[in-house]
Order: sequence, then structure tokens, then C-alpha cells
Amino acid sequence: MHGSQRRCEVWGLASRFANLCTMQERGLDPRLATALAPVRLIALDVDGTLTDGGIFVSPAGEQLRFDVRDGLGIVEALGSGLSMAWISGRGSPAMEERARILGVREVHLRVKDKASVLRDVLARHGVAPHETLAMGDDWPDLALRAVAGVFFAPADAHALVRERADYVTQARGGHGAVREALEMLLRAQGKLDARIGAHRG
Repeated sequence: MHGSQRRCEVWGLASRFANLCTMQERGLDPRLATALAPVRLIALDVDGTLTDGGIFVSPAGEQLRFDVRDGLGIVEALGSGLSMAWISGRGSPAMEERARILGVREVHLRVKDKASVLRDVLARHGVAPHETLAMGDDWPDLALRAVAGVFFAPADAHALVRERADYVTQARGGHGAVREALEMLLRAQGKLDARIGAHRG
């Protein structure tokens, strides 16, 4: 594939599954679909993944910008029966409030060891590593990559993280990267059309 034909960048899965991703238009490579089919839980970093990494600080406190499209994707993923955990090295009331609004119950903030937290989440939910999709943008998120069966990175993730990710989204962190990942997951599991159909009335 060349230039405009290329819909994704794949790194880790290319070596594990032999030239895995050739996503074109609305299509999805069968081997990527196979890797995503068993996923039951999504683990997300917050800063740089659900946000663009920017932090607004004022006397009133810290403010973060979240993408409303990512929010709808999260609601639809949860509504389809998938579980979700947010695992962040930082913490703020803004993160907690956004998670509450979207219905995300597994929220782990100020985490030092993301791998241990994710393993604990998987054990409590009875989910295996190969049934887990994780997404992150910077060095600490490589700990999630070490546990999850599939690991995605936003387009503007750190170069080292992109190199070790199984899939790199077209969208940047905080600008639809999570939505892109979740739509791919729902499509791979045959759930996307039903979720879209529910909005058609």
C-alpha cells in the first residue's frame, strides 16, 4: 500500500502475525479482526490518549480537554457489554468526573505500576491477557503493552511507543484516537452496525 491507500500503521502485530493490518476504507484486515475478536476489556491511559496531553492550570484548579467523540465511543463500547478501565499515572477531579459521566467504574489514578494494576483488574473480572486491548501514548504505558494481548497507540504517541504498538491510529490522542480504536473493536466483533442502528430511530 502507498500514501492515501494506507489507513493504519502496524508495528508489533506485523511481526507477530505477519504483515497484519491492511485496513482500507471501511474494511478491516481479517487477521486484525481475529486478534480483536476475543477482547472483553479495554484498558486506557488518560493523559495523551483520552486527552491531547495538555493541562490547563488556574486558581480554580486543573482542567482537561476530552473529546466528545471518544466519549460516545466509550458509552457504546460499555453498552455492547465490554468492560473498561482507566489507568493513569496522574490524577485529577476532572478525570474522575469524566469517568463518572461516561459510566467507567474501574478508574485507577496516581498509579506507579500500571502492569500490576492491570493484572489485578483482569483477575477481578476473570479476563485473560489475550482478551484485553490496551492503549497508551508514552513510556509508562509500555507496562500495559506487556500485559495486554493487543496494544494500540495514538498517532502522536512517543516514537518508541508507536514502534512497539500493534496498531497506530490515524487520529491523535484527545482527538478521536480512542473512538477509532473502539469502532475497530466493535466492527471486529460484529457489534458496530447494531450500535449505529440504535441511533437511527
